[in-house]
Amino acid sequence: MDVLGFVCAALLCSVVVHGKPTLRKDRVLYQDPEVARQQANDDNKSFQYDHEAFLGKDEAKTFDQLTPEESKDRLSKIVDRIDSDSDGYITTAELKAWIKRVQKRYVYENVAKVWTDYDLNKDNKISWDEYKQATYGYYLANPEEFEDATDQFSFKKMLPRDERRFKRADLNGDQAADREEFTSFLHPEEFEHMKDIVVLETLEDIDKNSDGHVDEDEYIADMFAHEDGGPEPDWVKTEREQFSDFRDLNKDGKMDQDEIRHWIMPQDYDHAQAEARHLVYESDQDKDQMLTREEILENWNMFVGSQATNYGEDLTRNHDEL
Repeated sequence: MDVLGFVCAALLCSVVVHGKPTLRKDRVLYQDPEVARQQANDDNKSFQYDHEAFLGKDEAKTFDQLTPEESKDRLSKIVDRIDSDSDGYITTAELKAWIKRVQKRYVYENVAKVWTDYDLNKDNKISWDEYKQATYGYYLANPEEFEDATDQFSFKKMLPRDERRFKRADLNGDQAADREEFTSFLHPEEFEHMKDIVVLETLEDIDKNSDGHVDEDEYIADMFAHEDGGPEPDWVKTEREQFSDFRDLNKDGKMDQDEIRHWIMPQDYDHAQAEARHLVYESDQDKDQMLTREEILENWNMFVGSQATNYGEDLTRNHDEL
């Protein structure tokens, strides 16, 4: 199995300004799509992976509320928009372009939704102090309410980590983030100058013995909790082989930061291209490497669980917005 290095944007939780902070995922998360599909050992779960891998569980619920008939109707309308040359066929290139466009829009819309929560003085910038107050102000003012050792550890860990990420995003060094800088702070996986931070945060989270490396057991523990003491699933055994054969490049039994970067952000991998190819391969009944409307609707359950549809949101927009 080749490295499939898509990176899911782990969203910073939007909190009410000056309200009690909510713990969030503390790093951009990686999971090999093929491993996830092996874990999802029935069709419904596998399609659900397509929902969550690109947009997260919350957005996935939107399309889940539709009937099959509504889903097919909305998907049919979206097909017209993906077919950029209006020739009646969807190519891999058209699907890839659509997925990239939808994902980029999702990233910037996410920033727009939370911007006012952090821009407290409404100067169209977010300073580090504003972000710290909005996110950690309650904790800093009421430390006695965080008696649980896990909560204390999490907040004490996350505040300096966020500050480090914020400083990296602040390209002009003015201690305030404009829209683009704040976007790179919330979604570092989308920006080249932030990728070292993604690698470092990944290392810090998986490296449980704090030796500066990720060994095989730490690598497996990040994706599989061996709670019942039974035999490991086959996909875990495969991942152990992957660690030895492809992750540990210098064969010293552990991954350093360069090897982690190669794992989570391989230079020759394009997740939109891979997703487009996957959808075409699974739906192309006549094997002409293109999809018709009929082929897509025949396999509608996979498409409504794909980034290509963005769960029907595209239907509420003017065509020019897309």
